Amino acid sequence: MISSFEQIFDNLRNRPKKRLVVAWGVDDHTINAVKLAIEAGIVDATLVGDEKRIREVCSKENIDPSIFRIVPNDDELRAVSMAVDLINAGEGDILMKGLCSTDKYMRAILNKEKGLLPPKAVLSHVSVLSNPNYHKLLVISDIAVIPAPDLTQKIAMTNYVVKTAHALGIAKPKVAILCATEQMLPNMPACVDAAIISKMAERGQIAACYVDGPLALDVAISQDAVAVKNLVSPVAGDADCLIFPNLEASNVFYKTNTQLCSGARLAAMVAGAKVPCVLSSRSDSIDTKLNSIALASLTSN
Repeated sequence: MISSFEQIFDNLRNRPKKRLVVAWGVDDHTINAVKLAIEAGIVDATLVGDEKRIREVCSKENIDPSIFRIVPNDDELRAVSMAVDLINAGEGDILMKGLCSTDKYMRAILNKEKGLLPPKAVLSHVSVLSNPNYHKLLVISDIAVIPAPDLTQKIAMTNYVVKTAHALGIAKPKVAILCATEQMLPNMPACVDAAIISKMAERGQIAACYVDGPLALDVAISQDAVAVKNLVSPVAGDADCLIFPNLEASNVFYKTNTQLCSGARLAAMVAGAKVPCVLSSRSDSIDTKLNSIALASLTSN
C-alpha cells in the first residue's frame, strides 16, 4: 500500500513515462512543477500557451525550455481548446490546468463536440491528502466540480475515490460518507443519501470497498471519537476515503489543510474524463501541482 507521495514517485519510476499536456502553461508554478516531474522521470511534457511568456519564465527560473515541447498559442481560451485537441489526437495521456481559470478549463473538457467527456459520464474532483496528524493518505471528493451532488453523483464520486484508492494499492478501501452527524436523521437528505450508498456497497453494487454513512468527520478519522460515541463500524476511525455532502464543506476542508495545517501535502485531479485531468488551484504550491501530476500519472491507463 502506498502511504506517502514519495512512494507514489517511487512507484512511477518503474513504469513507462506518461505524456502530459498543459493548458495555458505559462506561469512559474506550473512550469516549475512540470520541470520537476520531467526530472523525476515520470512524464514527457507539452506546454500549450504564449511562447514568449513561457520562455521568459524559463529564463527567470533558470529552466532549459528545450526539455518541453512548446505549442505556441497566445490566446488563453484557444490554448486550452488546443490542449484538449492534442489529447483527443492521441498526443497526451494526461491534461493539466496551467494559469487558466477553472471555468475555461472545465468548459473545454465538457465541450460536447470536442471535449473529453464520455457519454453519460459524471466528472468529479478527487484529491489525495497527506496530513501529519493522520496515519495514512486520505482520498477525498468533491472539492471543485460538483456544487451540490445528488445521489447519482455521490455514487459516481464514491466509485472514483475507490478507484483512486485501488491505484494506491489499497485492496478494500474504507469509504466514509460524511454528514453533520453519524445519526440516521431522515429529515437530512445527506444522511439519507449516505445510508443508501452504504447499503448499495453492502449488497455489492459498489464493489471492492467498505462504505459506511452517515458519519461525522470526527468519527470517520478518530478512534478516540469512535470510542467515546461507542460506534461500531467497519470504516469509522480508519477511513481511507471521504465523500463530502457538498462543495462548500469539502472546499473549506481542503483549504483548511493547505492554509492551517503545517506539513500537509495535497494532489488534485478531475476523474471521469477520457484521461485524468490535473485540476489544482492557480494559487496552489509547486509541490501540490507536482503531486497532482504524479497522482494523475498513477491513475492513467
